[in-house]
Amino acid sequence: MKAAVRSVRSIRSAFRYQRNSYSSAFVKRRTHLIQNNSTSFYRLPDNDEIRRFLFPSIFISRAFSTDAAEKVNITVNRAGPLVEYERRIAAGELFDGDACQVGTLKELQRLYDELVESADACRLDRYAVPEKAVRNRWFWSRLMPQSSYSPVKGLYLYGGVGTGKTMLMDLFFDQLPGNWRKKRIHFHDFMLNVHSRLQRHKGVADPLEVVAGEISDEAILLCLDEFMVTDVADALILNRLFGQLFSNGAILVSTSNRAPDNLYEGGLQRDLFLPFIATLKERCVVHEIGSAVDYRKLTSAEQGFYFIGKDLSTLLRQKFQQLIGEHVASPQVVEVVMGRTLQVPLGANGCAYFSFEELCDKPLGAADYFGLFKNFHTLALEGVPKFGLHNRTAAYRFVTLVDVMYENRARLVCTAEGSPVELFENIVTVSDAQQMAPRTSSRSRRNDDSNLCVDNELGFAKDRTISRLTEMNSKEYLEQHAEERQLSQELANADAIQA
Repeated sequence: MKAAVRSVRSIRSAFRYQRNSYSSAFVKRRTHLIQNNSTSFYRLPDNDEIRRFLFPSIFISRAFSTDAAEKVNITVNRAGPLVEYERRIAAGELFDGDACQVGTLKELQRLYDELVESADACRLDRYAVPEKAVRNRWFWSRLMPQSSYSPVKGLYLYGGVGTGKTMLMDLFFDQLPGNWRKKRIHFHDFMLNVHSRLQRHKGVADPLEVVAGEISDEAILLCLDEFMVTDVADALILNRLFGQLFSNGAILVSTSNRAPDNLYEGGLQRDLFLPFIATLKERCVVHEIGSAVDYRKLTSAEQGFYFIGKDLSTLLRQKFQQLIGEHVASPQVVEVVMGRTLQVPLGANGCAYFSFEELCDKPLGAADYFGLFKNFHTLALEGVPKFGLHNRTAAYRFVTLVDVMYENRARLVCTAEGSPVELFENIVTVSDAQQMAPRTSSRSRRNDDSNLCVDNELGFAKDRTISRLTEMNSKEYLEQHAEERQLSQELANADAIQA
């Protein structure tokens, strides 16, 4: 039985290893938007090439060609993200990516090589740092303040949606030695953790310094995905927080849709945030991924999980009932953070049912959504509206909800007033609005412009949300979700038998 458990775990590990692969490389067929009706919004015939790319383990028995084998043998003594990427290409596990991705991988490989060469100076080995020294570092720093900046600069990757930023950073992170003090986390989750720690150290003279000390003791190398600042509370503490982290030797690797100079653009008290941008550019190499390809949209599509139209409540509840099977749905309560809880109107068998108003019109945030998806793997969401000036705050929450769902690889079943693109057609950036002038800036503008929402942060974020909603409704994403749930269930059953 132990052997069976190990087998299931190894399968799940292999599955996770390939989890994001299909969004990272060049696929030869693009999707086509074809039909908006009450049952689906994307449709494409089955694509064997994509399936092979998504689930390469099925084809693992395929022999290497002589040239590919020689290529792997040449790099056998090397390691790092670019080396691993080339190995996967040679093994047929990935298709060739574009030049922009390869250029980014070269930057990540350069950073990897520098970190390996300077591992001792960067204090990366967790076992080389005496526990007593870690425990007393903050105490002595209060008596004798000193800085210990890393000799290696970090890396800030930014670019358009779906260009493979997360996959590339994960590829980098997965190649790092296991004994290093490293951490990979979504930026939303990271900041929630920071605020939770601040609350815990509320009585200390300078809680932010204590929190920075704790974080850098746990992980010198921080990999933060989706760096995006929209909250004024986050904006006001980032400069001091990262000033302390960098002073403690922390190294930042981050992905974002925004260039550093465009972070928190138009935000409240942004002048207090600007020093952080200077600090970020000083301690990180800034690299743009210039690809114009959205790999998330290079997938086939599934019918039956994104319903467009009004008065589809009955249909959504039928789908929800199919997903929970013989289980009985009932109201539930989930713990969030710092003693907070979230009321779930209906939940059963890992599936939660909410109306849009209950989840996005109430004062909820990333912490609530993370708490929700620690307990549920599927969300049935009823009545997603088109967004505009009248419901801008709800639009922000919906963007955050989709980000958290995507990070947790959760499944979305929903009814909406339009396709993902149509939901955000009234959300524009300042630049977009200027191009639409003078019609949108004059008093005689058309009635259909009266709900136009000019918001830079939301205008940039909408592209990411549209891209993710498209991928989350794809055949590949849903098959992956189902397979991962099955493997998790098999592992749980095996552990129960072993116990």
